[in-house]
Amino acid sequence: MTQGLQFDSQGRLKHFLTIEGLSRRTILEILDTAESFISVGQREIKKVPLLRGKTVVNLFFEASTRTRTTFEIAAKRLSADVINLAISTSSTSKGETLLDTVRNLEAMHTELFVVRHSLAGAAHLIASHVPPHVHIINAGDGAHAHPTQAMLDVFTIRSHKGEFEKLKVAIVGDILHSRVARSQIQALNALGAAEVRVIAPKTLLPTAVERLRVVPYSDMRRGLEDVDVIMMLRLQRERMRGALIPSEQEYFRVYGLTPERLARAKPDAIVMHPGPMNRGLEIDSAVADGSQSVILPQVTNGIAVRMAIMALILGPPAEVRPAARRGTRATA
Repeated sequence: MTQGLQFDSQGRLKHFLTIEGLSRRTILEILDTAESFISVGQREIKKVPLLRGKTVVNLFFEASTRTRTTFEIAAKRLSADVINLAISTSSTSKGETLLDTVRNLEAMHTELFVVRHSLAGAAHLIASHVPPHVHIINAGDGAHAHPTQAMLDVFTIRSHKGEFEKLKVAIVGDILHSRVARSQIQALNALGAAEVRVIAPKTLLPTAVERLRVVPYSDMRRGLEDVDVIMMLRLQRERMRGALIPSEQEYFRVYGLTPERLARAKPDAIVMHPGPMNRGLEIDSAVADGSQSVILPQVTNGIAVRMAIMALILGPPAEVRPAARRGTRATA
C-alpha cells in the first residue's frame, strides 16, 4: 500500500513516507543526488533554480527546530517559495480536520507538503487523499517513521566509512519509542550493513525486536564491542507510559556513552546523534564534542539530503542526475 503511494506509474518518487520497502537502488539514488548538492552549500550564492515557481509548505503539528529549519533551507536553496506553519494538534484531533487543513492549503496552489505529526500514519493519510499534482514528505509521524533523518544518517555514514557491507552499527537508547531507530534500521538493512545492533534496557526494546533484523543487547559494553558506528538516541519521555527506567541518573550510569565505553568500539568509530541531544543523560560532553563525533556534520548533510528528496519528487529528472560517482565521499 505504502509503496504504491510513494511512486507514480512511471516509477518516479511521488511521496516520501517511509524507508520500509524502498530498494537499495532507490536509496542510493537519493544519496548520490544529495552528493551532487553538497557543493551548493559551499558557494557564495547558495541557490540552484530546480524548484523555481514551486511552493513548499512545512506543515508541523509537532514542535521542531532542526528538522523544520533544514527543510526550509533546503527548499530555499532549490529556489522554491516556502511557507512555515506550526499548528496546534488540538485543532486537528480528527482525521477529517487534518485533511480539511491540507485541502485549504492545496487551494493556494501548493505542490509539496512537509508534514510532521504526533500521530503515526498522518503523512500516509494525507498522501492517500491529495490530488496527483500534490506531494507529501513525512518529517516524522509519532513513533512510526522519520525517513529523511534515516537518509541523512546513512549519507553521513557513507561519507565517513564508504560502503556498508562490512559495517557494524550500534543504535543505543530508547528503541521502543524512536521513529528514528525504526527508519534507520530499515535503511541500514536495505543497504546491506554487516550487522545492526540495538542496545537498551529490555523495557525500551520492542517485543520480538529480532524481527527488525537486528541483534539486541542489554549490556552496553558488549554491544559496543568492535562496532564502526554508534548512534545515540534520546529518551522519548513524552511518549513513555509508566516508569521504564529507574532514574535518569541510573540510565546514564548504565547506558550513557562515555569515553571509556566509546573505547570498546573500533578506534576509528564515529559517534552520531539525531538530536536534540541531552548531555549527561545519553551522552557525555567529552564524547559529543570529541574527535569521533559527527553530530554537526549530520545537520549539515541533512540540508543536501532533503534537497535531493525534494528535487527527485518535484524537479525535472534530467536536471537532478547525480554529478558525483556513487560511493564518493562527501565533504562533511
